Amino acid sequence: MSATQVVESRLDPEAAVVDEICPAGEPWVKLVMQGQIFRIVDLGGNQAVDTLFYNASRVTERYSATNTIRRQQMLYLTTGSMLYSNCGNVMLTIVADTCGRHDTLGGACAAESNTVRYGLDKFPMHSCRDNFLHALAHDPVCEHLGMGKRDLPSNINFFMNVPVGEEGGLEFVDGLSAPGKYVEMKAEMDVVVLISNCPQLNNPCNAYNPTPIRLLVWDDPNV
Repeated sequence: MSATQVVESRLDPEAAVVDEICPAGEPWVKLVMQGQIFRIVDLGGNQAVDTLFYNASRVTERYSATNTIRRQQMLYLTTGSMLYSNCGNVMLTIVADTCGRHDTLGGACAAESNTVRYGLDKFPMHSCRDNFLHALAHDPVCEHLGMGKRDLPSNINFFMNVPVGEEGGLEFVDGLSAPGKYVEMKAEMDVVVLISNCPQLNNPCNAYNPTPIRLLVWDDPNV
């Protein structure tokens, strides 16, 4: 199943309790409470936003690509998709999405993968894995929870387009997003959000030009 469900949000950015910009190529961490709505905005278009989620009360429970795909029989995320944890619990539900398709398989770029894909001279280039590790080591939220390298599972790539070929291979191609497209999620539990706003300069997914993203959080509109 790969159907897209483009649905716009009714939430007013002026009412958001968090409204921040994450620069191109940088990490971002935030605690989002159960019932709150979390939005990622692709400001420049086709920016890959590598994202992980953790149960804020027990970080050994975290987003699981395997459970998310298996439970819904769907490789790509869109409106209505539920993001499952490694314990089988729903962590977040996508409630609005103007892009319509997000990758679950491509993973995060790293020094090793950059070298394999693009050449030995790319090894020192900044990567999403670097961002994740830097945030785990230095962000106060992650430090308080005692998080480290062991806490890095496979991530979601919001706005990224990674088709799966007939023989099961992955293709990294131009994205489907555009400036101002967004994805919005309702937290079904208290979650720690860990983002790497991808610094990748070798992949056409972002036209070889990383751009900033906007992050917004609203309190539960039903309270």
